Amino acid sequence: MADQLDELADLIATRALARLRGEAGGHGHSHSHAGQGSKEGSGGDCVTHGGCNPCEGRGSCGARSLVEGGAVRLTPINIRTSKDIAPLIDHTLLKADATSDEVIKLCDEARKYGFATVCVNSSNVGLAARQLAGSSTKAIAVIGFPLGAGTTSSKVFETRESVRCGAGEIDMVINIGALKSKDYVLVEHDIRAVVDAARPAPVKVILETGSLTRDEKIIACALSKAAGAAFVKTSTGFGTGGATADDIALMRAIVGDTVGVKASGGVRTTEDAQKMIQAGANRIGASASIAIVTGTKPGASKY
Repeated sequence: MADQLDELADLIATRALARLRGEAGGHGHSHSHAGQGSKEGSGGDCVTHGGCNPCEGRGSCGARSLVEGGAVRLTPINIRTSKDIAPLIDHTLLKADATSDEVIKLCDEARKYGFATVCVNSSNVGLAARQLAGSSTKAIAVIGFPLGAGTTSSKVFETRESVRCGAGEIDMVINIGALKSKDYVLVEHDIRAVVDAARPAPVKVILETGSLTRDEKIIACALSKAAGAAFVKTSTGFGTGGATADDIALMRAIVGDTVGVKASGGVRTTEDAQKMIQAGANRIGASASIAIVTGTKPGASKY
C-alpha cells in the first residue's frame, strides 16, 4: 500500500503539472476515488481502476462522495459589492490570548454581517456554537493548529471533541514534515482519519503554502482530495506566508470543481478578497472581515 500511494502521488503530480503546462496526456480534469480507492483501500486518482474510459467522473466516482461530504460544486460567484463577499467569509479569531468576551463579540459580528462561519481554537468552539445557535452561521474548530505536527490520534481526538461541542466544520493542519519527507502514506492517513472522525462535518486541509514548494503544493492538494477533504486551504496565518492569488489558482487547478479552496492569511481588504475569489477561492478566512465587507481600512492584525 505504501509503495502504491507513493507512486500514485507522483503520478498525480506529473499529470497535474502536464495539464497546467498544456501538455498532452492525462484527463482534462482531475477527480479522485476518495473513500473508494483500490482493493487495498488506498484512495487516489482514477488510475487505481485503470482510468475512467470514457471519463464521466464529474457526476460520479469519488467526486460524488466529496460533494456528499460537504464540498459543493462551484457555481459562478457574482460579486457586485463588498457586501456580497460576506457569505464566503470565515470570521476568524485564533490568537492564543483570545478571551470569552472576544469570542462572543466575534459571533455577534458574524450574525450581524452574515458571515458563513466563525473560526476559533477548539477550546472556544463550544462557546461559539452556543452563541450561534439558531443562526445560519456555523462554528469552525482548528485542529492540530498551527503546526500540524501532532500525532494522528491526537488530531482525531481533538476533532471528535470539537464536533461533540458543536463544530459545524473542521480546519486541520496537514503534517508538513511528513509531506516534505515524502511520507505520503502518513499524510493521506492523517487527513483521512480526521475526515472520518469529523463526519458529517466537512474538513478543510491547511497546507501552509508559504512553507511548500510548487510540487509539494500539488501533491498536498492531490492527497487531500484523495483522502476526502471538502476544501484545501492556504495558510494558518501563523506561518511564513499567507494566501496568494497564484497559489489559489494552482490549488483550484489541481482539485477541480468538486473541492473547495479557502484563501487564508493576509487577506485584509475588499480588493484582497476579490483577487482571491477571481483566482478560484470560494471561501475566505480573515479577521479583517468587517473591513472587507464594509470597504473600510483594516486594523493592525495580519490574520
